[in-house]
Amino acid sequence: MPLGRTLVLAAAPVLLLAAVACSRSKPAPALLYVSDEAGGAVVGIDPANGAIVTRIPVGKRPRGLHVSRDGKKLYVALSGSPRGGPGVDESKLPPADRSADGIGVVDLVARKLLNTFPSGQDPEAFDLSPDGQTLYVSNEETAEMSVLDVVSGTVRKRVPVGREPEGVTVRPDGKVVFVTSELDDEVTAIDTGSLAVLGQIHTGKRPRSVVFARDGRTAFVPDEMGARITVIDGVALQPLGDIDIHLDSPMPSGPRPMGGALSPDGKTVYVSTGRGGSIAVIDVASRKQVRSLDGVGDRPWGIAVSPDGARLYSANGTSGDVSFVNLATGNVDRRVATGGLPWGAVLAP
Repeated sequence: MPLGRTLVLAAAPVLLLAAVACSRSKPAPALLYVSDEAGGAVVGIDPANGAIVTRIPVGKRPRGLHVSRDGKKLYVALSGSPRGGPGVDESKLPPADRSADGIGVVDLVARKLLNTFPSGQDPEAFDLSPDGQTLYVSNEETAEMSVLDVVSGTVRKRVPVGREPEGVTVRPDGKVVFVTSELDDEVTAIDTGSLAVLGQIHTGKRPRSVVFARDGRTAFVPDEMGARITVIDGVALQPLGDIDIHLDSPMPSGPRPMGGALSPDGKTVYVSTGRGGSIAVIDVASRKQVRSLDGVGDRPWGIAVSPDGARLYSANGTSGDVSFVNLATGNVDRRVATGGLPWGAVLAP
């Protein structure tokens, strides 16, 4: 047999093994994950064509979502508390199921729930430490922040914060975590090393979330009932001013700023306006609203921005769908019906 052919035949098994290894290590395609608060599931949507490719049962009332730092898992806040909200008579609600409270851990390759970590009572939102080893979780009904160790799956400590805590964001340097208080109209700053409360920052009415700018210092806090955004200094722990939010196409409820997301280039903060049905566009440098993307959906809450900054995705709770918003034109290019009550939205790599 010629030498050349011998080399080809000998190399063939090696090439085959290499191809198999590559196929096994190839990451799962990027998906948009949306929590369905009413349906007890996380819905996976192909951002390229809007097709629903998976629906993963996770437990009761899934809301806040985050992807692990390695991109292999999805964390989701689960709550056994019945749905309420402003103006609801809680005495008429069914009893809470405390066994359902926790942070669900979803395997993004197998697309299934692996386990559920304890999280404190009624978890709603949370954030991850820069090293991905710790989750900071808001416990709305007990006015606490739970510190959850991801490795051991146990709560290390509970820190008292303001009443009805919701939004949780770790400062980009990882040294301080901020928790919004809906009833006390403030943000509590907590040292992530000592877990001591450093102070409270006054905001507008009913602060919902915190979004940091690229400088790691300036943060934007959407105030739902204040119809504005409080800008804070995340190092000096002081308010810097307010941005009034408007809708180009007014709704009866007016704007109700909720969730926020920073653009990939760091120049823009996008804020959902809940019953206002729009997305407010904030210029980071001037700290002014420059645009309103109206007609997005009914009660947009959780939002995510594509890595190239060309598209925004909004989870529209009461219309039971997800909008694909073209950020160049301001148009909704696609609405994907998910059913249920879409709450959070996150892109997984």
